[in-house]
Amino acid sequence: MKRFAAIILLSIHLFNMGGYALLFQYYIHKSDVQMVKQIFDNKIDNKKFIEIKIPVNMPTIQDWTEYEVVQGQINVKGTYYNYVKLKMTRDTTYFICIANTAKTQLVNAKISTSKEINDIPQNKKTHDAAVKKASTLSEYNLQAFQYHYHAFETQLKPNNKSVTVRLNDPFIDSPGKPPNAIS
Repeated sequence: MKRFAAIILLSIHLFNMGGYALLFQYYIHKSDVQMVKQIFDNKIDNKKFIEIKIPVNMPTIQDWTEYEVVQGQINVKGTYYNYVKLKMTRDTTYFICIANTAKTQLVNAKISTSKEINDIPQNKKTHDAAVKKASTLSEYNLQAFQYHYHAFETQLKPNNKSVTVRLNDPFIDSPGKPPNAIS
């Protein structure tokens, strides 16, 4: 009986140390998967999509005339958005996106739960005063993109024998942009 009680208390202690973070991470991942599935299945009304403009400074790129279909996530002022289209200019990046309210609520709940468990005061006035004292330029650095590159796999079948080729880098170095048409 003592061994069973010790195992239960140890399990509660370990869950209190980090299990809640894993549980929140699981639910955040499930909400991301659900949002992407809704986007792929076209179950989202077009009226819910919004355009977000983020100022950037990229003087060396050419302005894009049309939106490109690119998918990803962006966090703007504590709100998470899933974007489906992207257009870049030299001074602004335009996102067509939809608010991911489930992920925003889960992340906020995770933060407040971790503050509560770790006895961090949740008083906004003391937090704002500490932030103003340590003011740096980091508040102006906004991470607009998060890239994930996956290795491509190509499967070739010569003479009924399967051969798998794994590319280390999917990009080929070239000195410039390829021509639009070959004459």
